[in-house]
Amino acid sequence: MPESSRQTETETEAGAGDWRRREQGNESCDNVVSVISQFADDNLTLVRNISTGLAIAGVLVIARSIKLITKFQAASEIPARFIERNVSLRGKVHSITEKGLEVEHVPIHLPVLSPLLSKHKGVSMPPLMVHLAGVELTPEGRVWLQKNLDPGQTVWLKLISRDDDILHCMVSQSRGSMWSYCMNEEVLKLGLARTAPIAGLLPDSSLYWRLHKRLHRAEVKAERKGRGLWKEDGLWERASGAVRDSALLRLMRWIFKRT
Repeated sequence: MPESSRQTETETEAGAGDWRRREQGNESCDNVVSVISQFADDNLTLVRNISTGLAIAGVLVIARSIKLITKFQAASEIPARFIERNVSLRGKVHSITEKGLEVEHVPIHLPVLSPLLSKHKGVSMPPLMVHLAGVELTPEGRVWLQKNLDPGQTVWLKLISRDDDILHCMVSQSRGSMWSYCMNEEVLKLGLARTAPIAGLLPDSSLYWRLHKRLHRAEVKAERKGRGLWKEDGLWERASGAVRDSALLRLMRWIFKRT
């Protein structure tokens, strides 16, 4: 037999061997897939339970890491990154005191997961103490807040800074489903407060000046309209005050006292 013929037969046999090995490999892969599929079909409930368990475990890990459903009972429990990023928290008003607003944090509630991640099960804890950032309230302003923020009412707390157990926030209240208004600005617009340095922020930071500009604009509106602190006395009040403080009236009072 010629050399070229024998070489051709050898190559043909080698190709046939490779084809048989590939076929055997494919058959073994198909067998593995078939076994897995059959197991999944026979144990469908088990597979579903495992998938559900893994999904719940994943949600638990994510929820714990970003604290979406954690209820904060003290200012110290709030992660520093929440304050650095000025995260907004939902809260429920408890009362208005001389120190500020007492607010209970209301986290996102998930029926099954929330009880699992609760740190204070069955423990009564005091609400968060919240101060209106950049605002110095007058007694009239405190009364106004008491009238306009009923206990149990929902507010949003935009975290600005933290000072021990006090949170300095921009506090917003919803009005209908379309919009809300900021309580910090509202008391300034009504002349029921003065602007004050924003605690916890550096005066040269961009956030400080952005908030200060916003609050100062609200205060200027009250001043221009003569509201609250900026209300000017009428002509009669000014005249009466001038007469009361006049030197002639003081002299007459002194004479009557001598006699």
